[in-house]
Amino acid sequence: MFYILVVDDEPGILSALRRSLNNLDDEQGNSIPLTVDCYADPIEALKAADVKAYDAVISDYRMPGMNGVEFLLFFRTKQKDAVRILLSGYADIDGIIGAINEAQIFRYITKPWHEGELKHVLRQGLATRQLLQENKRLADMVRAEQAKVNKHELLLARLEAESPGITQVKWGPNGEVLLDE
Repeated sequence: MFYILVVDDEPGILSALRRSLNNLDDEQGNSIPLTVDCYADPIEALKAADVKAYDAVISDYRMPGMNGVEFLLFFRTKQKDAVRILLSGYADIDGIIGAINEAQIFRYITKPWHEGELKHVLRQGLATRQLLQENKRLADMVRAEQAKVNKHELLLARLEAESPGITQVKWGPNGEVLLDE
């Protein structure tokens, strides 16, 4: 199950986005289970992000009180791994550049959006997020294994310091262990 947060000050846009996202399928046509939470107020959406983890957030750029870049910046401080998508009907190049550089958005989509493009971008974003999470999980496993190896190396070094040569094995030509006299 994926959790999607949608923020737009226009109720009609929220309804249209919810309808568009309710039938999200993968490339094989299998349904992707989603829960879509919609908010007309960015402050209320940020409060929701305090108590619920989202996989992706789609925000309008022009909203009263807080623009989409500001919202996504605040959202990023709460949930940095969520996919951030900016939606706007305005071609504000400075705003788009700010969104990319500051809020590190995944994609920018223009209004009116093409439903196929929106779904494709969301699928890509969710797949990218899953890959990043898997990479983090594997990196954590490697770090944990490295810590075990480091503990083992520390133990061997301590034993070697206490009794020099204790960790070294000398083998004879027939495979026997040779002991120092």
